[in-house]
Amino acid sequence: MVRSTADLRRTFFEYFQQHQHQLVPSSSLVPHDDPTLLFTNAGMNQFKDVFLGAEQRSYTRAVSSQRCVRAGGKHNDLENVGYTARHHTFFEMLGNFSFGDYFKEEAIKFAWQFLTGELGLEKDKLLVTVYHEDDEAFDIWEQKIGIPAERIIRIATSDNFWSMGDTGPCGPCSEIFYDHGEHIWGGPPGSAEEDGDRFIEIWNLVFMQFNRQQNGDMLPLPKPSIDTGMGLERISAILQNVHSNYEIDLFQSLIASAAKIVGTEDLEDKSLRVIADHIRSCSFLICDGVMPSNEGRGYVLRRIIRRAVRHGYKLGANDIFFYKLVNTLVDEMGEAYPELKQQQAVVEKVLKTEEEQFSKTLARGMLILNDALSELSGKQVPGELVFKLYDTYGFPADLTNDVAREQGLTIDEEGFEAAMAQQKSQSQSASKFGADYANVLSVEHKTEFTGYSEVSGMSTVVDIIVDNKAVGEASDEALLLLEKTPFYAESGGQTGDTGLISSSTGKATVVDTVKLGSAFAHRVKIEGLIKVGDKVELLIDGERRDRIKANHSATHLLHAALRKLLGDHVTQKGSLVDAEKLRFDFSHFESISAKQLIEIENLVNAEIRSNNALSTQLMDLDEAKASGAMALFGEKYDEKVRVVKMGEFSTELCGGTHVARTGDIGLLKITSEGGIASGVRRIEATTGQIAQDFVNDESNKLHAVASLLKSDKSSVVDKVSSALQHVKQLEKELAQLKQSMAGQKSKDIMSNVIDVQGVKLLVANMQGVEAKALRGIMDDLKNQLQSGVIALGLASDGKVNLIAGVTKDLVGKFKAGELVNHMAGQVGGKGGGRPDMAQAGGTQPENLEQALDSVKSWLESSM
Repeated sequence: MVRSTADLRRTFFEYFQQHQHQLVPSSSLVPHDDPTLLFTNAGMNQFKDVFLGAEQRSYTRAVSSQRCVRAGGKHNDLENVGYTARHHTFFEMLGNFSFGDYFKEEAIKFAWQFLTGELGLEKDKLLVTVYHEDDEAFDIWEQKIGIPAERIIRIATSDNFWSMGDTGPCGPCSEIFYDHGEHIWGGPPGSAEEDGDRFIEIWNLVFMQFNRQQNGDMLPLPKPSIDTGMGLERISAILQNVHSNYEIDLFQSLIASAAKIVGTEDLEDKSLRVIADHIRSCSFLICDGVMPSNEGRGYVLRRIIRRAVRHGYKLGANDIFFYKLVNTLVDEMGEAYPELKQQQAVVEKVLKTEEEQFSKTLARGMLILNDALSELSGKQVPGELVFKLYDTYGFPADLTNDVAREQGLTIDEEGFEAAMAQQKSQSQSASKFGADYANVLSVEHKTEFTGYSEVSGMSTVVDIIVDNKAVGEASDEALLLLEKTPFYAESGGQTGDTGLISSSTGKATVVDTVKLGSAFAHRVKIEGLIKVGDKVELLIDGERRDRIKANHSATHLLHAALRKLLGDHVTQKGSLVDAEKLRFDFSHFESISAKQLIEIENLVNAEIRSNNALSTQLMDLDEAKASGAMALFGEKYDEKVRVVKMGEFSTELCGGTHVARTGDIGLLKITSEGGIASGVRRIEATTGQIAQDFVNDESNKLHAVASLLKSDKSSVVDKVSSALQHVKQLEKELAQLKQSMAGQKSKDIMSNVIDVQGVKLLVANMQGVEAKALRGIMDDLKNQLQSGVIALGLASDGKVNLIAGVTKDLVGKFKAGELVNHMAGQVGGKGGGRPDMAQAGGTQPENLEQALDSVKSWLESSM
């Protein structure tokens, strides 16, 4: 039975929900609290802490369709897109998970029943692999499922043994393959022809069974778990009786739309595949807060956009086109991912802006590249050219490689890297994402947070960490983990609390509070001794907390005000809240006028003065969204979320601390606004007494200006305007005076004219004249001289300025450029210009007279 991609996704959810699996929405493509990943690239990423034991959830079975991107860092399929049937930068991974619930037999049965029962795949078309030492899995497939032993292949490589890292959870895998038929070349896994396209992996079952130690020992996990992954696009291709993923309904719709927009009728062109693939990754990355930039994730997004634009250019697109595909994508995937529809305008604007910027240089860059390729004698594009295209025209090296590969060429990667090494790289090092996540394996505690209602209390020390190792006691710097705490751990942009933790034997100053999984870790400096098991007294810095709460609550009001005044396209793209200020990043594509800033500020302050009580309510995530609470796309939320409501003005999901009433904020004052990336702007502001201090400081500055102008504050603008007009008039008069003096100077130096073998020569030191006046003086002197050669120079502020002139009747004999360079060489400089006038600079003013004196000899030698 042929199924649409959307229908298949639904069927998968319904099947596992019938088997008591909790449906979990896809997490963001930007991993939160996981520095090991550039992008979310597998279905299990969002459950990583659960598998590690650092996070507890209310369910032990889950099902999801996770959006994934593999286009940067360790996992990068970008260059294969368009050339193979199944590589994508963006794909959906269907998965079912067990957290210490069922294990191998149930996972295998679930997979087999879904494929052969729910989807109706022919059993004879399926074969499986197991890790070569996993006899248990082999026996389940053969004896419980009934697959003949000859269709169960033992694989001895890491392809069938999964691990999270060098240490930590790991275990054998069992993969399910689909046979596309004898008419397609290729052999089964493990054979010499396994790289062919006949046998395609469709589902991988990971049996998370061991905990690998530093010494390589494999200890059994106390709660063996299941992690599976099945590519939605791959299984769709099978069910729709096509071989390539790009032939499924979703891609065919995007390809047809792309072909219509760029004006081609060849639906088989590989460039259409590239464009159709790239619109998905770009759109979802933007939805999750990634914006084009020259570093990190933003640079990867920029590379993908530019690659798509180049392929449109190749197809003959003569106008901006890429953003127009977003509407088709929304039609195809908007029901499954509502955020795509909600942020459609933002996505389109970002893509359009980026393409417009790149299109300005694309044609010129392609012309240079194609000319260079046509003249290439070998089979390799020089690294210097690859770098020039990258540095001057914004061509990523993989884009140049893409063009080269189409012509059977390669690029000189070593030469490119050598050129790159001579200047700062434009993208962040992938090592930024290389932290060892296994360090948190020992942190299994879940801290009870009491800080919504308390600023002090008693607790017990449950763990102490020094230098990433658990210890029994500490007397210096350490991380303290407590049974419960009122200290807020840095999260969601809100900075962590500070304060004091005291025991009978020591006192710890808390300098920060951070999260380790579900545990709150207090970064402390200890006086005395604190031990695991100690009863401790807790006291946060209440004044600092109050300022943080005011700033945090103000960000909610600011967010709501921006949406009301600028439009619903405004969404939060980042924030920072501390005791001194708030910083709020948001999507918007135009500068905000001074008038608009005043309107925004007034609207927020009106809500502050209304003094509405804040209400907080704990809800299920879906219930909260249904109530109208704003969720931040890309943010990681628990099953239960806090809904923070401020009157009828603002309702958001937020786990931070807040004021009791909006009036407690006191006052909001915007201190700055500006763009920080394409389509992203930033507002910084302060609240309360700090805001009042800022207003007072601004008022004092205005008073000081008024005093200097002998005016009052109400008239200061008129006074400044009048003063500026007066200054402009004086500058104009001064310029006229200088010009007059320069004219007089030129008349005076005409007495310096000498005759050199029938040629008039005028050489002069123009000390006291402004350098910018030299050209005007030169023109004046040439008019007066009518025929001759002129050399002028002046020295000021440690620099030399030279100018040489030759009248039109003599340019066939003497060149001003040669003369000025003759002088410049003696004062440590060089220059150039037209044959009749040339200028130069130098850094050795002590040699100016010598240079001017040498002009006569130069003229004689040039005759």
